[in-house]
Amino acid sequence: MKRVLAVIVMAGALTACPSRDPDPEPTATATPTPTASATASATSNGARSVSEETDDFLFEYSYPADAGRIPELATLLDVQLAESREDLAKEAIEARREAREDGFPYNKHSYSSEWKVVADTPGFLSLSNDISTFGGGAHGNYTVESLVWDKEKEQAFDAKKLFASPAALYDALSERFCEALNREREKRREEPIAENSEDQFDQCPGIDELEVLVGSSNRRTFNRLTLYAGPYVAGPYAEGAYEIDINIDRAILAAVKPEYREAFSARN
Repeated sequence: MKRVLAVIVMAGALTACPSRDPDPEPTATATPTPTASATASATSNGARSVSEETDDFLFEYSYPADAGRIPELATLLDVQLAESREDLAKEAIEARREAREDGFPYNKHSYSSEWKVVADTPGFLSLSNDISTFGGGAHGNYTVESLVWDKEKEQAFDAKKLFASPAALYDALSERFCEALNREREKRREEPIAENSEDQFDQCPGIDELEVLVGSSNRRTFNRLTLYAGPYVAGPYAEGAYEIDINIDRAILAAVKPEYREAFSARN
């Protein structure tokens, strides 16, 4: 069944990556496992969902119809699907070997990736990727990734590429972001943030530590941002991730690259 899944996964990726070995299975099956289950579905509207569980790992990957209906984008996501699964299989086999050599029980590794639509405008499709991983430690980890698809140019890039520079974007929104972040911290901690605190979890994260998602309330232009700070970025693991929404104003508009200016508007 694992062999069948690999063929399904790679079928959509061959045209985009002809030099890549279409069969990632040799590494993953070097140590056969007694049980395995897999499901793969692709609906007529373009949505896709893959799930596979073996004694070594659990792998899940999905994307919505809005992405699947764009052939070039679907191919890109299918390639990422195959690469993510292959990486997980290799890591799991190595971790099982190390656990056996060290005399420790093996904890099954996992990887989950779920693409979601943030905004669909005439010129762009904004997606977020919710990623969860477990590598056998005390707990798993999770994060979010951004992807913007330019429908006209047929290109994918991180949302930060829409702006003159990450620094220019941060200069335009850092004051509002940091204030909103501290308000949310105080709610969760039920105490104020101490002034001049040197605690790393009281500091405001830099733009390089944040994921930026571009959204729209009017389905015509991008008029809001979500800044995502994952575990350990703005607080301890127990506090979870922070997602701060920022309406786009004139300062942020000024930081947008000229070629993307028409794709944005201010939101009061």
